[in-house]
Amino acid sequence: MTYQSGERVVLEHTSDPHTLLRPGDEGTVRHYNPDQQVLEVNWDSGSRLSMLLEAGDRVRRLPADKTGGPGWEQVLDGLRIAGAAAGRDAAVLCAQNLIGGRATGDVREVARQVLAGIDDVDPPVIDGLPAADRYVLAEDRDRYAKHAPQGGPAWEDLTARQRDQTRRAWCEGFDDAAEAEVARQCRIVLHPHGDDRDMSHLTPDRVRLGGPGVFAGDWAWAPDGDGEMRIPVGFVGTLVDTWNGWAVFTCTRQVAEAIVADQRDARDRYRRHVAGEGISGQRQDRMVDESMARLWFDGDVIVADETRVHDDPDATERISPDSDGQYMVMGRAWTWLPVHPYDCDRIAGDIPAPPSPVSTPPTPTKGAPDA
Repeated sequence: MTYQSGERVVLEHTSDPHTLLRPGDEGTVRHYNPDQQVLEVNWDSGSRLSMLLEAGDRVRRLPADKTGGPGWEQVLDGLRIAGAAAGRDAAVLCAQNLIGGRATGDVREVARQVLAGIDDVDPPVIDGLPAADRYVLAEDRDRYAKHAPQGGPAWEDLTARQRDQTRRAWCEGFDDAAEAEVARQCRIVLHPHGDDRDMSHLTPDRVRLGGPGVFAGDWAWAPDGDGEMRIPVGFVGTLVDTWNGWAVFTCTRQVAEAIVADQRDARDRYRRHVAGEGISGQRQDRMVDESMARLWFDGDVIVADETRVHDDPDATERISPDSDGQYMVMGRAWTWLPVHPYDCDRIAGDIPAPPSPVSTPPTPTKGAPDA
Protein backbone atom coordinates (compact mmCIF):
# COMPACT_ATOMS: atom_id res chain seq x y z
CA MET A 1 0.00 0.00 0.00
CA THR A 2 1.19 3.53 -0.75
CA TYR A 3 0.14 6.96 0.44
CA GLN A 4 0.02 10.36 -1.24
CA SER A 5 0.59 13.77 0.33
CA GLY A 6 -2.70 15.36 1.31
CA GLU A 7 -4.55 12.10 1.94
CA ARG A 8 -6.47 11.79 5.18
CA VAL A 9 -5.76 8.93 7.55
CA VAL A 10 -7.00 7.75 10.93
CA LEU A 11 -4.80 6.14 13.59
CA GLU A 12 -5.54 2.50 14.41
CA HIS A 13 -2.50 1.63 16.53
CA THR A 14 0.91 2.95 17.60
CA SER A 15 3.33 1.37 20.05
CA ASP A 16 4.90 4.71 21.01
CA PRO A 17 4.39 4.85 24.81
CA HIS A 18 4.86 8.63 25.05
CA THR A 19 2.51 9.95 22.40
CA LEU A 20 -0.77 11.64 23.24
CA LEU A 21 -2.28 10.25 20.04
CA ARG A 22 -5.09 7.75 20.46
CA PRO A 23 -6.81 5.35 18.05
CA GLY A 24 -9.37 7.34 16.06
CA ASP A 25 -7.24 10.49 15.81
CA GLU A 26 -7.13 11.84 12.26
CA GLY A 27 -4.42 13.56 10.26
CA THR A 28 -3.12 14.51 6.83
CA VAL A 29 -0.27 12.69 5.09
CA ARG A 30 2.79 14.90 4.73
CA HIS A 31 5.19 12.42 3.11
CA TYR A 32 5.59 8.68 2.62
CA ASN A 33 8.89 6.83 2.29
CA PRO A 34 8.05 3.38 0.85
CA ASP A 35 11.60 2.08 1.28
CA GLN A 36 11.68 2.70 5.03
CA GLN A 37 7.91 2.31 5.48
CA VAL A 38 7.79 5.68 7.23
CA LEU A 39 4.58 7.69 6.99
CA GLU A 40 4.88 11.35 8.04
CA VAL A 41 1.56 12.78 9.22
CA ASN A 42 0.34 16.19 10.34
CA TRP A 43 -2.15 15.09 12.99
CA ASP A 44 -5.15 17.34 13.62
CA SER A 45 -4.18 17.47 17.28
CA GLY A 46 -0.92 19.23 16.39
CA SER A 47 1.33 16.18 16.71
CA ARG A 48 3.74 15.45 13.87
CA LEU A 49 4.61 11.92 15.00
CA SER A 50 5.67 9.70 12.09
CA MET A 51 4.23 6.23 11.75
CA LEU A 52 6.79 3.42 11.49
CA LEU A 53 4.63 0.96 9.60
CA GLU A 54 7.31 -1.70 9.51
CA ALA A 55 7.50 -1.55 13.32
CA GLY A 56 3.78 -2.17 13.76
CA ASP A 57 2.17 1.27 13.63
CA ARG A 58 -1.14 1.13 11.73
CA VAL A 59 -3.32 3.75 10.08
CA ARG A 60 -6.39 3.53 7.88
CA ARG A 61 -7.00 5.74 4.88
CA LEU A 62 -10.23 7.70 5.23
CA PRO A 63 -12.72 7.30 2.38
CA ALA A 64 -13.37 10.20 0.01
CA ASP A 65 -16.78 10.98 1.47
CA LYS A 66 -15.12 11.47 4.86
CA THR A 67 -12.80 14.08 3.38
CA GLY A 68 -15.27 16.05 1.29
CA GLY A 69 -14.20 19.31 2.96
CA PRO A 70 -10.69 20.74 3.08
CA GLY A 71 -8.16 18.94 5.26
CA TRP A 72 -6.79 20.60 8.34
CA GLU A 73 -3.50 21.45 6.60
CA GLN A 74 -5.49 23.24 3.88
CA VAL A 75 -7.25 25.23 6.56
CA LEU A 76 -3.93 26.25 8.11
CA ASP A 77 -2.48 27.04 4.67
CA GLY A 78 -5.36 29.43 4.08
CA LEU A 79 -4.52 31.24 7.32
CA ARG A 80 -0.81 31.34 6.44
CA ILE A 81 -1.54 32.86 3.04
CA ALA A 82 -3.76 35.51 4.59
CA GLY A 83 -1.13 36.30 7.21
CA ALA A 84 1.50 36.61 4.49
CA ALA A 85 -0.59 39.17 2.61
CA ALA A 86 -0.99 41.25 5.78
CA GLY A 87 2.74 40.89 6.51
CA ARG A 88 3.72 42.19 3.07
CA ASP A 89 1.42 45.21 3.46
CA ALA A 90 2.96 46.01 6.85
CA ALA A 91 6.47 45.64 5.41
CA VAL A 92 5.78 48.13 2.63
CA LEU A 93 4.74 50.74 5.22
CA CYS A 94 7.79 49.92 7.35
CA ALA A 95 10.10 50.31 4.34
CA GLN A 96 8.66 53.75 3.63
CA ASN A 97 9.88 54.88 7.03
CA LEU A 98 13.22 53.05 6.87
CA ILE A 99 14.38 53.53 3.30
CA GLY A 100 11.50 55.09 1.39
CA GLY A 101 9.95 58.49 0.88
CA ARG A 102 9.57 59.17 4.61
CA ALA A 103 13.17 58.27 5.44
CA THR A 104 16.00 60.72 6.02
CA GLY A 105 19.75 60.27 5.86
CA ASP A 106 21.70 57.63 3.97
CA VAL A 107 19.03 55.08 3.06
CA ARG A 108 21.56 52.87 1.28
CA GLU A 109 23.52 52.42 4.46
CA VAL A 110 20.31 51.66 6.36
CA ALA A 111 19.38 49.09 3.70
CA ARG A 112 22.79 47.44 4.04
CA GLN A 113 22.43 47.29 7.83
CA VAL A 114 18.95 45.81 7.62
CA LEU A 115 20.00 43.13 5.14
CA ALA A 116 23.06 42.25 7.21
CA GLY A 117 20.92 42.05 10.35
CA ILE A 118 18.39 39.77 8.68
CA ASP A 119 21.18 37.57 7.36
CA ASP A 120 22.84 37.36 10.81
CA VAL A 121 19.53 37.12 12.72
CA ASP A 122 20.61 40.18 14.68
CA PRO A 123 17.97 40.80 17.42
CA PRO A 124 17.99 44.66 17.20
CA VAL A 125 17.24 44.45 13.47
CA ILE A 126 14.77 41.57 13.66
CA ASP A 127 12.91 43.23 16.53
CA GLY A 128 12.51 46.37 14.42
CA LEU A 129 10.64 44.56 11.64
CA PRO A 130 6.85 44.25 11.54
CA ALA A 131 5.73 41.24 13.56
CA ALA A 132 2.40 39.65 14.38
CA ASP A 133 1.27 39.68 18.00
CA ARG A 134 0.83 36.06 19.01
CA TYR A 135 -0.86 36.98 22.27
CA VAL A 136 -3.83 38.94 20.92
CA LEU A 137 -6.72 36.47 20.78
CA ALA A 138 -9.57 38.85 20.00
CA GLU A 139 -9.07 38.73 16.24
CA ASP A 140 -8.77 34.95 15.89
CA ARG A 141 -12.44 34.28 15.22
CA ASP A 142 -12.81 37.02 12.58
CA ARG A 143 -9.61 35.97 10.80
CA TYR A 144 -10.76 32.39 10.70
CA ALA A 145 -14.21 33.31 9.35
CA LYS A 146 -12.63 35.49 6.65
CA HIS A 147 -9.74 33.32 5.50
CA ALA A 148 -10.48 29.65 6.25
CA PRO A 149 -11.31 27.61 3.10
CA GLN A 150 -14.97 27.15 2.28
CA GLY A 151 -16.27 23.89 3.70
CA GLY A 152 -13.84 23.84 6.61
CA PRO A 153 -14.95 23.18 10.16
CA ALA A 154 -16.82 25.94 11.97
CA TRP A 155 -14.92 28.00 14.52
CA GLU A 156 -17.21 26.73 17.26
CA ASP A 157 -16.24 23.14 16.42
CA LEU A 158 -12.50 23.70 16.80
CA THR A 159 -10.64 22.54 19.87
CA ALA A 160 -8.61 25.05 21.86
CA ARG A 161 -5.45 23.58 20.37
CA GLN A 162 -6.75 23.95 16.83
CA ARG A 163 -7.66 27.58 17.48
CA ASP A 164 -4.10 28.16 18.69
CA GLN A 165 -2.83 26.54 15.51
CA THR A 166 -4.86 28.91 13.32
CA ARG A 167 -3.37 31.90 15.13
CA ARG A 168 0.12 30.45 14.87
CA ALA A 169 -0.29 29.79 11.13
CA TRP A 170 -1.46 33.35 10.50
CA CYS A 171 1.36 34.83 12.57
CA GLU A 172 4.02 32.67 10.91
CA GLY A 173 2.78 33.69 7.48
CA PHE A 174 2.80 37.36 8.55
CA ASP A 175 6.33 37.30 10.03
CA ASP A 176 7.96 35.36 7.19
CA ALA A 177 6.40 37.54 4.50
CA ALA A 178 7.16 40.79 6.34
CA GLU A 179 10.84 39.91 6.68
CA ALA A 180 11.09 38.82 3.06
CA GLU A 181 9.38 41.97 1.79
CA VAL A 182 11.53 44.35 3.86
CA ALA A 183 14.62 42.56 2.52
CA ARG A 184 13.29 42.86 -1.04
CA GLN A 185 12.67 46.58 -0.62
CA CYS A 186 16.23 47.01 0.71
CA ARG A 187 17.65 45.17 -2.29
CA ILE A 188 15.76 47.47 -4.64
CA VAL A 189 17.28 50.51 -2.93
CA LEU A 190 20.78 49.07 -3.15
CA HIS A 191 20.47 48.10 -6.79
CA PRO A 192 19.44 51.19 -8.74
CA HIS A 193 18.04 49.18 -11.63
CA GLY A 194 15.38 47.77 -9.34
CA ASP A 195 16.72 44.23 -9.28
CA ASP A 196 15.12 42.81 -6.15
CA ARG A 197 16.81 39.42 -6.31
CA ASP A 198 18.75 38.20 -3.31
CA MET A 199 22.44 38.69 -4.10
CA SER A 200 23.81 38.10 -0.61
CA HIS A 201 25.53 34.92 -1.86
CA LEU A 202 27.72 37.11 -4.08
CA THR A 203 29.14 39.34 -1.33
CA PRO A 204 32.96 39.38 -1.21
CA ASP A 205 33.15 37.35 2.00
CA ARG A 206 31.25 34.49 0.32
CA VAL A 207 33.22 34.32 -2.93
CA ARG A 208 35.23 31.10 -3.08
CA LEU A 209 37.54 29.52 -5.65
CA GLY A 210 35.40 27.96 -8.33
CA GLY A 211 32.38 29.99 -7.27
CA PRO A 212 30.63 33.06 -8.69
CA GLY A 213 31.18 36.67 -7.73
CA VAL A 214 30.94 40.24 -8.94
CA PHE A 215 34.31 41.78 -9.78
CA ALA A 216 35.67 45.26 -10.46
CA GLY A 217 39.05 46.95 -10.51
CA ASP A 218 40.28 48.59 -7.35
CA TRP A 219 40.47 51.73 -9.48
CA ALA A 220 36.76 51.60 -10.35
CA TRP A 221 35.31 53.56 -7.41
CA ALA A 222 33.95 56.99 -8.34
CA PRO A 223 31.66 59.52 -6.60
CA ASP A 224 28.05 59.64 -7.77
CA GLY A 225 25.80 62.70 -7.89
CA ASP A 226 25.39 62.60 -4.11
CA GLY A 227 29.11 62.32 -3.50
CA GLU A 228 28.86 58.67 -2.44
CA MET A 229 31.61 56.38 -3.72
CA ARG A 230 30.10 53.87 -6.13
CA ILE A 231 31.24 51.39 -8.80
CA PRO A 232 29.70 52.24 -12.19
CA VAL A 233 29.73 48.63 -13.36
CA GLY A 234 30.58 45.27 -11.81
CA PHE A 235 31.30 42.13 -13.83
CA VAL A 236 29.91 38.66 -13.09
CA GLY A 237 32.50 35.91 -13.23
CA THR A 238 33.94 32.82 -11.60
CA LEU A 239 36.93 33.12 -9.25
CA VAL A 240 39.64 30.76 -10.51
CA ASP A 241 42.78 32.01 -8.80
CA THR A 242 44.38 34.81 -6.81
CA TRP A 243 47.43 36.81 -7.80
CA ASN A 244 49.37 38.90 -5.26
CA GLY A 245 46.15 39.10 -3.26
CA TRP A 246 44.04 40.16 -6.25
CA ALA A 247 41.26 38.17 -7.88
CA VAL A 248 41.64 36.23 -11.11
CA PHE A 249 38.28 35.38 -12.69
CA THR A 250 36.83 34.04 -15.89
CA CYS A 251 33.71 35.37 -17.60
CA THR A 252 31.44 34.93 -20.59
CA ARG A 253 31.83 36.69 -23.94
CA GLN A 254 28.98 39.03 -22.93
CA VAL A 255 30.86 40.12 -19.81
CA ALA A 256 34.18 40.35 -21.67
CA GLU A 257 32.55 42.71 -24.17
CA ALA A 258 31.31 44.82 -21.25
CA ILE A 259 34.85 44.99 -19.82
CA VAL A 260 36.21 46.12 -23.19
CA ALA A 261 33.44 48.73 -23.50
CA ASP A 262 34.05 49.97 -19.95
CA GLN A 263 37.75 50.38 -20.67
CA ARG A 264 36.91 52.37 -23.81
CA ASP A 265 34.55 54.59 -21.77
CA ALA A 266 37.25 55.12 -19.13
CA ARG A 267 39.71 56.21 -21.82
CA ASP A 268 37.11 58.61 -23.25
CA ARG A 269 36.48 60.14 -19.82
CA TYR A 270 40.18 60.67 -19.28
CA ARG A 271 40.53 62.15 -22.76
CA ARG A 272 37.79 64.70 -21.97
CA HIS A 273 39.54 65.46 -18.69
CA VAL A 274 42.89 66.29 -20.29
CA ALA A 275 41.12 68.15 -23.09
CA GLY A 276 39.53 70.33 -20.40
CA GLU A 277 43.03 71.26 -19.31
CA GLY A 278 43.81 72.50 -22.79
CA ILE A 279 45.82 69.47 -23.93
CA SER A 280 45.14 68.25 -27.47
CA GLY A 281 46.63 66.50 -30.46
CA GLN A 282 49.41 63.93 -30.20
CA ARG A 283 50.19 64.92 -26.63
CA GLN A 284 46.61 64.14 -25.63
CA ASP A 285 46.76 60.74 -27.38
CA ARG A 286 50.06 59.92 -25.69
CA MET A 287 48.78 60.84 -22.21
CA VAL A 288 45.68 58.65 -22.64
CA ASP A 289 47.71 55.67 -23.95
CA GLU A 290 50.28 56.05 -21.18
CA SER A 291 47.51 56.12 -18.57
CA MET A 292 45.50 53.03 -19.55
CA ALA A 293 45.53 50.11 -21.95
CA ARG A 294 43.69 49.88 -25.25
CA LEU A 295 41.35 46.86 -25.49
CA TRP A 296 39.50 45.62 -28.56
CA PHE A 297 38.15 42.45 -30.09
CA ASP A 298 39.88 40.85 -33.06
CA GLY A 299 37.30 38.22 -33.95
CA ASP A 300 37.02 36.04 -30.83
CA VAL A 301 40.31 37.31 -29.39
CA ILE A 302 40.73 40.31 -27.09
CA VAL A 303 43.79 42.40 -27.89
CA ALA A 304 45.25 44.28 -24.91
CA ASP A 305 47.79 46.93 -25.92
CA GLU A 306 49.80 48.29 -22.98
CA THR A 307 52.92 49.21 -24.93
CA ARG A 308 52.81 52.86 -23.85
CA VAL A 309 51.62 52.07 -20.32
CA HIS A 310 54.78 50.03 -19.71
CA ASP A 311 56.98 51.73 -22.33
CA ASP A 312 57.57 48.25 -23.77
CA PRO A 313 56.96 47.51 -27.47
CA ASP A 314 56.23 43.87 -26.61
CA ALA A 315 53.53 44.62 -24.02
CA THR A 316 50.66 43.39 -26.14
CA GLU A 317 48.55 40.42 -25.08
CA ARG A 318 46.05 38.36 -27.06
CA ILE A 319 43.36 36.82 -24.84
CA SER A 320 41.54 33.85 -26.37
CA PRO A 321 38.50 32.10 -24.90
CA ASP A 322 39.05 28.71 -23.26
CA SER A 323 37.36 25.51 -24.35
CA ASP A 324 34.18 26.58 -22.51
CA GLY A 325 34.12 29.98 -24.20
CA GLN A 326 35.25 31.77 -21.02
CA TYR A 327 37.66 34.74 -21.01
CA MET A 328 40.24 35.69 -18.41
CA VAL A 329 40.48 39.42 -19.05
CA MET A 330 43.78 40.80 -17.79
CA GLY A 331 43.97 38.21 -15.04
CA ARG A 332 47.31 38.36 -13.17
CA ALA A 333 47.87 41.77 -14.75
CA TRP A 334 45.16 44.09 -13.41
CA THR A 335 44.16 44.53 -9.78
CA TRP A 336 40.68 43.00 -9.82
CA LEU A 337 38.80 42.26 -6.62
CA PRO A 338 35.39 40.88 -5.63
CA VAL A 339 32.96 43.67 -4.76
CA HIS A 340 29.56 43.90 -3.15
CA PRO A 341 26.90 43.81 -5.86
CA TYR A 342 24.94 46.54 -4.08
CA ASP A 343 27.89 48.91 -4.48
CA CYS A 344 27.54 48.66 -8.27
CA ASP A 345 25.26 50.93 -10.30
CA ARG A 346 25.11 48.26 -12.98
CA ILE A 347 26.08 44.58 -13.16
CA ALA A 348 27.23 43.07 -16.45
CA GLY A 349 26.38 39.40 -16.93
CA ASP A 350 23.72 37.00 -15.76
CA ILE A 351 23.44 37.02 -11.98
CA PRO A 352 23.58 33.41 -10.75
CA ALA A 353 20.83 32.18 -8.46
CA PRO A 354 21.63 31.40 -4.81
CA PRO A 355 22.71 27.79 -4.23
CA SER A 356 19.92 25.44 -3.30
CA PRO A 357 19.94 24.57 0.41
CA VAL A 358 20.99 21.01 1.16
CA SER A 359 18.60 19.43 3.60
CA THR A 360 18.95 16.10 5.35
CA PRO A 361 15.68 14.34 6.09
CA PRO A 362 15.19 13.70 9.80
CA THR A 363 15.72 10.18 11.07
CA PRO A 364 12.48 8.86 12.54
CA THR A 365 12.69 7.97 16.19
CA LYS A 366 10.46 6.15 18.60
CA GLY A 367 10.05 6.60 22.29
CA ALA A 368 10.38 10.42 22.51
CA PRO A 369 7.41 12.52 23.57
CA ASP A 370 5.78 14.32 20.65
CA ALA A 371 4.94 18.00 20.88
